[in-house]
Amino acid sequence: MSTRTAASEPVAAAPSLKRALGTSLLYFFILGDVLGAGVYVLIGQIAAKAGGAVWVPLILALGLALLTAGSYAELATKYPRAGGASHYATLAYGPFMGFFTGFCMLAAGIVSVAALARGFGGTYLTAFVSLPVALVAVLFLAALALLNARGISESTRANVIATVIETSGLLLIIGFGVWLVIRGDGDLGRLTQLGTPDKTPVAAALSGAVLAYYSFVGFETSVNVAEETRNPRKAYPRALFGALGTAGVVYAAVGAAASAAVPTAILARSDGPLLEVVRAAHLVPAWLFSAIALVAVANGALLTGIMCSRLAFGMARERLLPAFLTRVLPRRRTPWAAILATTALSLLLALTGDIETLAATLVLLLLVVFFTVNTAVLVLRRRDRADAEDHFRVPTVLPVLGALSCVVLATQIEGAVWARGLILLAVGVALGLLAARRRPKPSRAAEAVPGPDTD
Repeated sequence: MSTRTAASEPVAAAPSLKRALGTSLLYFFILGDVLGAGVYVLIGQIAAKAGGAVWVPLILALGLALLTAGSYAELATKYPRAGGASHYATLAYGPFMGFFTGFCMLAAGIVSVAALARGFGGTYLTAFVSLPVALVAVLFLAALALLNARGISESTRANVIATVIETSGLLLIIGFGVWLVIRGDGDLGRLTQLGTPDKTPVAAALSGAVLAYYSFVGFETSVNVAEETRNPRKAYPRALFGALGTAGVVYAAVGAAASAAVPTAILARSDGPLLEVVRAAHLVPAWLFSAIALVAVANGALLTGIMCSRLAFGMARERLLPAFLTRVLPRRRTPWAAILATTALSLLLALTGDIETLAATLVLLLLVVFFTVNTAVLVLRRRDRADAEDHFRVPTVLPVLGALSCVVLATQIEGAVWARGLILLAVGVALGLLAARRRPKPSRAAEAVPGPDTD
C-alpha cells in the first residue's frame, strides 16, 4: 500500500461532525462555560485568601488563563478536530501522552458534571422545592443528555439564553454594589486592602489567584467543538479571546462591587457571598437570585457535558478509547454513544460522592492538561516548520510562560489534594500504557488538517 493511500484512508473513513457553529454561537459557548457556577461561590473564598482587593487575584488569574488560551487558539486552528488536548498531545508526544492527557481532561469534565449535578440539588434549589439530591441528579443529567444528543446548534442556542440570564445576575451584583456605594452603605477603601494578617500582599494575590483561576476554567472545553465550527481559523481566536476578555471584565467588576458593598469578613464566611450583596441592597428578593444561580449551574453542566462527549468521541476515533464511542445519530450527527457513556459515569459519581470530594482534584487534572498543551505548541512548531502557517500563531514566549504558570499554580495545591490526584493520575498512566501498545504513533500525513471549512 502506498504512503498516500495509507495516510488518507483513516481520515476519509473517520466519522465527521456537522459544522454548525459560527463566531457568535462559539463566543457564547465559551462565555457561558467560563461564566459558570464558580463565580457565584468563590468570591467569598478569594476574599478570605486575598483581602478586600478581590479584583487583583481575578485579574492575575485572567492573565494566567490567557497564556494557556493562546496555546489552545494556535492548536485548535491548526488542527480543528474533536479530541482537543488529547489530539494535540498525540501529535506532539505519541499515543501514550495523547491518552493520558485526554484521560485527565475527560476525568476532570466528568467529575465537574457530577459535582454540578449535586450542586443543582443543593441550597439554591431548596429555595423552591425540597427533593432528594439523588433524584435531582438523575433527572438533571438525563435532561442534559437529551439536549446534548439533540444537536450542537440546539445546545448552544440554549446556552445563549442561559448565558444572558447568568450574566444578567452578575450585572445585577455590579449595579447593586454601585448603588450601595452611592447610598453611602459601601466602602471603596476595601478595594485597596490586599493581604491578610498571615499573608503579604504578593502571597495573598497568588493564593487568591489559585482560587480565582477556577472561575476561568472552561475555555479549554471549546476546542472539542472546533470541528463543528465554520471557518475555525478565524472564528475560534475571536470567540475565545473575546469571551475571556468579557469574563475578565465582568469578574473584576463583580469582585469590586461585592467587596465595596459587603465587609470582607462577611464575604469570607458566607457560602453564598453574592447573596449577601442582594440582601444588603434590598432591591430584589433573594429567591430571584437563587433562580439565576440555578441557571448558571445548569448551563455549566450542559457545556461541560458537551465537551466530555466530544472528547470521548475524538479519543475513540484516534483508537484511544473503544470504537463504540464513535457512533453518531444518523440524522443529528451527534455522538450518542459518547454522550450516554459520559453521562452514566457522571451519574455514578454524583450518586456516590459529595461536591467537595468531586471538586478536590479538578484543578490538578487541568494543570496537567494545560502544561501538556503549552509544551505541545513548541514541539509541533519545530516539527512543522515547513507548514504554510495559515493558522493563528502566538509569540513563542507565551506558551513558555503558560507552562511555567501551571507549575507555579501546582505548587499552591494542598498536599491532601495531591494525594488523591496522584492516584487518579496513576490510573491514567496505566491505561495510557495499554493504549499506547495497541495503537502505533500516527504518521504526520495522516494528521493533516481535515478539509475545507465548509458545512
